[in-house]
Parts: sequence; structure tokens; C-alpha cells
Amino acid sequence: MSKALKHDRNDHEGAALAALLRAAPPPTPAPTGASVVLAFPQRAASGAGDLPPPAPGLRARLVQGRAAVEALCRRVELAPDLASDIGSRTWWRGLATMLGLGATALAFCPDFTRVEAAAAMPLGPREREEFRSQSIAPLAYGAGSGRRMGATPRVHPLAGVPERPAIQLVSTLAQGDSLAQMLERSGLGAGDAARVAQLVAQAVPAGELAPGTPFDITLGRRPQAGAPRALESLDFRARFDLDLAIRRQAGALVLERRPIAVDATPLRIRGNVGAGLYRSARNAGAPVAAIQSYLRAVDKYLSLESDLKPGDAFDMIVSYRRSAKGERQVGELLYAGVEQGGKPRLQLVRWGKDGQMVPAGAVGQARSVPVGQPVAGRITSPYGARRHPILGYVRMHAGIDFGAAYGSPIHAVAEGVVTFAGRHGGHGNYVRLQHGGGLATGYGHMSRIAVRGGTRVRAGQVIGYVGSTGLSTGPHLHFEAYRGGRTINPAKIAIVARPQIDGRERDAFKARLRALLAVAPGAALAPLAPEQGPGQGLGQGPGQGGGEQPRREIDKLAD
Repeated sequence: MSKALKHDRNDHEGAALAALLRAAPPPTPAPTGASVVLAFPQRAASGAGDLPPPAPGLRARLVQGRAAVEALCRRVELAPDLASDIGSRTWWRGLATMLGLGATALAFCPDFTRVEAAAAMPLGPREREEFRSQSIAPLAYGAGSGRRMGATPRVHPLAGVPERPAIQLVSTLAQGDSLAQMLERSGLGAGDAARVAQLVAQAVPAGELAPGTPFDITLGRRPQAGAPRALESLDFRARFDLDLAIRRQAGALVLERRPIAVDATPLRIRGNVGAGLYRSARNAGAPVAAIQSYLRAVDKYLSLESDLKPGDAFDMIVSYRRSAKGERQVGELLYAGVEQGGKPRLQLVRWGKDGQMVPAGAVGQARSVPVGQPVAGRITSPYGARRHPILGYVRMHAGIDFGAAYGSPIHAVAEGVVTFAGRHGGHGNYVRLQHGGGLATGYGHMSRIAVRGGTRVRAGQVIGYVGSTGLSTGPHLHFEAYRGGRTINPAKIAIVARPQIDGRERDAFKARLRALLAVAPGAALAPLAPEQGPGQGLGQGPGQGGGEQPRREIDKLAD
């Protein structure tokens, strides 16, 4: 028995002794000099001559039982604090009490089964059928709408029913579908479908119709019973600057061209670099695709982390087209510039058949360009001697390892010719490129190769994907550089790029640069055409027939 239980028992015995003293009659004062004897009440011994005590009633027995339970609860603590005296008898007794109460609660917990209940009113077959006929339910469950009657002798079948005089529908050109097949599925006859395709080909080549183009079709009456409906009209958007309509006039189909006024002023966006180039460009309203193209172009010549300062200015120009109907089209990046201290630091112009971004300061002359990073990742092992993770001894690491996710694209750091593409010993899947000036680069441990030997690749082209083939402990790219057949540190190489513009194109390139720099920022957002009066606003393009538009009553009062 623990010390706590002993103290509790002593306390209870002391309390019981005090109660007996309070219940005992006061002692009779004894004469002086006599000894004092305290008489405590004793339980009467039941002898042969004693009378039996009266039998207690039900109420008395309940009181006595309750007192016994209360005494037990005072003596034994059934619900102690389980956070103290962990492992003692008192703690185990409290744990048993908690588990017992929890089991009792779960035993009396009701389940969630459905309770069958009788209907408020018994329904016969006729009543159920009546309710079913007037209810709303899916057709698959045998629903009916309203009462139905069987046919009587007065009901005669119809020999024919009148058709709708015209049907209007919208059909969409699917990927890989032809215009004639789409029209025939929409209900046109083979003759009308072929005639429509012939008329449309006179205005727009069939290959230029973009998949997903909607066609508003109106079909008229049938020329005879069982024949396809005749085409009454067909309207669709053939190009960004052209609407086409086909109408039936005097029994023949006629093509109507409706040109749409389009403004092709480029969109120029300027601003300060601030805390971040991307966020500053987005706050200036630049499209996400244009910002990504701008960052890729500038990153080849400037470091986005160290060369750009918060006070520098960015300048980008993208192709932009607006139609008189309100549509907008954002095209590719045309110009990318960086200004430092109010002077141009970098000017790139899209030029040539390949659409490369050419720096304005290197027109007609060769230039040395530092190579970029071949894959999006971090350097996990630099160039130099190291302990090989698989072989276990120190040897020369003739390249740089870039840790990247499996399947990440690998880009060529410069223009070159593929001299090897295949399996290459410990390099696994390996690609080697030969650049100008006796410089070559190698890319190892690829999961898949995307080029073939002997082909020419341009800078930034995907040549493979990150893997873990060969002697590799995980997905990464092993990047090497060679000069004269010997390995060198890839972090210190630069590519001498040949001139991208010769002397004959120099004047045209400079004229293009001057034309782009002459575009004012926000000029592409100006109104497309000035208001010319009621009913001739921006929504009216050439060939759309402006006409008089309904005027509001408030405008009439103003006159």
C-alpha cells in the first residue's frame, strides 16, 4: 500500500473518531480527586434475553447502501489524474475506469441502419399508379407526365406532319476534318457541301481554316420528300481579318467577303527592373509568354542576378493585332532591350528566317558569347579531382555535374554539329557537339537522345533528356568541354559566334531597329478609329455596313 493510501486511511479513522465523540453524551462531572472515565457507546450484544432489532425499511436500506457506496468512493479513488503517478496502482485503476466507461458508451451507441416505418396512408395499386402518373421522375424509371388515354375509333393516324420551315444550328470544324464532311454531317446535301467548299477555297485555302472554327448554318425547306434540306445561309470567321458568308440568291449559292479592319501596331512596354524583373514586367501589363521570351533572350548576354540593378530599365516590343470587332492577338517578341543610366546596354532584334534574337551591336562581325547552362538545375560536382562515388578512388572529374529532375530537357549551349550520339561507356547515353574554333562539348548520362549524328543543331535546341545511364548514382547531366581534343573547364569557355547578318542586310536591319524604337509605349492600346457619328464606332469594320443604329431616348432629349 502506498503512502498516499495510508494517509487517506488515517484521515478517515480520525474523522470517524471525531464523529463518535460528538455523538456521545457529555460525561458526568466526577468528584474532585476521582478519575475520569469516558464511556463510548458499545454495540449491544445479542443474547438470549435481548430483543431483536426492528427490521429496517426500504428507505433505510437505500440510505445505508448509498452511505456504503460513498464510503467506498472516499476510500478508493476511481478517477485519478492520469497525468500524474504514471504506472502506479492508482493510475492503472483510473485507466481501467476510463476504458470501462468508453466501452459502455460504445455499447449503447445506436447504429445508422434505416428504420422501417409504415406509410402514413395505405396505398393500393390504383393509388400508386395515380401518384406515379402525376410525379416527376427519370424516364428510365418509367415516369409519365399527366394522364394518358388510349386511342379511340375517333383517332386517325396522320399521313404526314408539317416540317419546320428553317433550322438554325452551329457546327464546329474538328481537328483533321474537312469542310465538306462537316457540312454533310450537319444536314447539307452532297451537292451543296461541295459547292460551299469550292466557294470558300476561292477566298481562303482549306488548310488555313483553324480547327474549332464555329459555323452558323441555316437550313431551309426540302426540295422534295426525303431529300436533304437546302442551305439558306452560312456565316463563319475565316481569318482574323476576314468574315465569310454564303447566301442563296435566285437558287444559287453566292459568296460574300466581309473584311475586318485590323491594326498591327506593335505593343511596346517599358519599366524599371525594381525588386524583380518578372514582377515589374507583369505589373506593367506584359503578357506572360512575352516575359518568358524576353528573359530567355537577355539571359544569353547578361546575368539576370548580377548584371541587372533595380534602377535599370527594361524595354520589350511584341507583335500585336487588334480587329474592329474587339479581338486581340499577342504574337512573338520583336525587340528586347536593357538600359542602364539612360543609355542602351543591350538591344536585341528578331531577325532572319529562323527568327533569332540578334544583338544590334554585333551586326556584321563575329563575337564571343559565354555559354549558358545546358539544363535547369544546380551544380552538384565541379570540374577537378574528386573521389568517384562508385569506383571509390580519387580521379579527375573532367566536367561539371548538374543535378536535375529525371526527364528534364538538355539544351545545346551553342550552335554546332553532332559528331556522336549513342552509348559511350561510363557516360551512358552521350551526345558530342563540334563547335567552331576547335571547341567541342559533351553531354552524358541521358535518359533519351533527341538528335542524330551528323545533324546541325542551333543554340538552345533540345538534344536529349536528363537520366542516370552509365556510371551514375542518380539523375543528372555530366557536361564536358574539349579544346583540341583535351578536356577543359566548361565554366570558362566562350563560343565565337559567326556574324548572323552580312553587309547586304545591315541597312535593312538598322532600318528595322529604328522602326521598332519609333513605336511609342502604349500606342497599340489607342482607339482603333475615331468616332464618326452615331452607329459608326469601333464595332463597324469595312464591309460591315454601318447603317443607322438605334438611338437611346436620353440622346434624343439631348438634341
